[in-house]
Amino acid sequence: MEEIHQYEVNLQWNHDRKGTLSSSDLPQQIEVVTPPDFYKGIPGFWSPEHLFVASVVSCFMTTFLGIAENSKLEYTNLEIQASGVVDKVEGKFQVTEIILKPTATIPSNMSTEKATRVIEMAEKNCLIANSVKTIIHLQSKVVMAQIA
Repeated sequence: MEEIHQYEVNLQWNHDRKGTLSSSDLPQQIEVVTPPDFYKGIPGFWSPEHLFVASVVSCFMTTFLGIAENSKLEYTNLEIQASGVVDKVEGKFQVTEIILKPTATIPSNMSTEKATRVIEMAEKNCLIANSVKTIIHLQSKVVMAQIA
C-alpha cells in the first residue's frame, strides 16, 4: 500500500522584498528575501534560490544516510558543498544545474568502491532531485580516515 505524505509551509509577507516561512509542524521560522542579485534584493538572508539548493542537498544527505545504513557502510564524516546555477532559458530565469560535492570519510578498513556506490545510489534515489528538472551534477570524494 502506497503512502501519501504532505508537508505544509506558510509564508507571511513582512515588507519590501522580505517574508517569513513557517510550518505548523516546526518551531523555527525562516526569513526569506529576494536575493541581492535581483532588483531590490536584500543581502544576508536566505533566498528561494538558497532554499532550492538546500532542499536538494539536504535530501541527498538523508538519502545517503539511509542507504549507508542499509548497506552497512561505516563513515566518520559527511560534508557536502552545493552550488546552484541560475540562468535565463527562453527568456525566463531558472536553476539550470546544481553541483553536489559530497565528501565521505570512511574508516581505513572500508571499501572506497562501496562508499562511491552508496553516494551514487543516494543521488539516483534522492526524492527532491528526482522531482525537479534541474540537472544535478555529482562530484563526490571518499577519503580514508587518518589513524591516530
